[in-house]
Amino acid sequence: MEKKFWSDLQERLDEVKQNPLPYKYQQPEEWWRSLKKATVEDFNTSPVTAISEQALKTLFDGLMKWPQDFQPLKKIEKLLQDKIKLYETERKIDWATGELLAYSSLLVEGKIVRMSGQDVGRGTFSHRHAVLRDEETDAKYNRLNHFNEQQQKFKIYNSLLSEYGVLGFEYGYALASPNALVLWEAQFGDFSNGAQTMIDQFIAGGEQKWNRMNGIVMLLPHGYEGQGPEHSSARMERYLQMCAQLNLVITNITTAANFFHALRRQLTWNFRKPLINFSPKAYLRYPGSYSSIDEFTSGGFKEIIDDPNTKDATQVKKVLFCAGKLYFELAERKQKDKRNDIALIRLEQLYPLPIKQLNELYKKYSKAVWFWVQEEPLNMGAASFLQMNLKNINYGVISRSASASTASGYAKVHAQEQTQIIDTAFSI
Repeated sequence: MEKKFWSDLQERLDEVKQNPLPYKYQQPEEWWRSLKKATVEDFNTSPVTAISEQALKTLFDGLMKWPQDFQPLKKIEKLLQDKIKLYETERKIDWATGELLAYSSLLVEGKIVRMSGQDVGRGTFSHRHAVLRDEETDAKYNRLNHFNEQQQKFKIYNSLLSEYGVLGFEYGYALASPNALVLWEAQFGDFSNGAQTMIDQFIAGGEQKWNRMNGIVMLLPHGYEGQGPEHSSARMERYLQMCAQLNLVITNITTAANFFHALRRQLTWNFRKPLINFSPKAYLRYPGSYSSIDEFTSGGFKEIIDDPNTKDATQVKKVLFCAGKLYFELAERKQKDKRNDIALIRLEQLYPLPIKQLNELYKKYSKAVWFWVQEEPLNMGAASFLQMNLKNINYGVISRSASASTASGYAKVHAQEQTQIIDTAFSI
């Protein structure tokens, strides 16, 4: 009986091998099959993700209007009027509008865009205002759903404080369709702690373990503003430690246009990678983060931004390279002290590390002493990752002292530490 049983199984197996059953790929499978596996060369430069000025104007105008019978909150109406004034008088776009323009441009191209997280409609720091509320009726108005009849609808959901479940769902959604930009925003960067299993098991290793690409975007608010440990750090070092074999894209972006291009790049690439952006908080409304219209209508994402104020590289004695909002504090100090002998370089993408571009800048500023400056403690942030991966550049590190806690719980201590970092950067 046992022999016959095994014989029957073998017979059926041979039959299936000789006469395989026909299989028709489903539409989502065809989409994934049309993509390729990324190589190191794919990250040397970013693709062009600009849109025309006419398209930008159409989308901007669409974002800044609402129905006649709808009355937004007075404060929000003034805020939107300020954005219109900025656009018309200075030809500039702020961070939140740059973000919404990225989503809008994809929606009118027929792409799906969905976002979830705590309070994402308004935006954690009252900046996004993708969904307006009527002052009288409390009715909702989604600003991104009214460009034309053919566009996709913007799916945005204020979700529960169940990061593990919500991020897991969004990862699954992104796994189902490569033509969807799927985003999850943590209310504060450290809120991703609750979703750590999803990040460790699926997002960081999914492509290597199961050969399944995924383009999910995680927006993790990050920045040292003196609000205490739990509101300071998104634990950048954890994500960077997981980086290998081109598994993730890690960014710490400083300008509205670069954020716009980073989001559009996610669906422009002919492969998919999870993107984790360490988002600004206090600097969302900082004029230095605003971008000119020309930056949206030309080029693409910049992995690294050289100092725009350096006229003669041979006169530069010191290079301070950094990421995120600290750049603006260093730039203010440089301007105040009139230090033309110092160049400030922004590393907008931390992984894959733009080694080629960094090496070119290292040659350009060959007479200068280099320092990596970060506001995180020495055992956190990007310091250890850079020490492990940045071999061709000789540089020192300026940071807070190594610490068990991500930040001080006292605003005064925080301010002293921040001043010390900047003083050290400009004095040594």
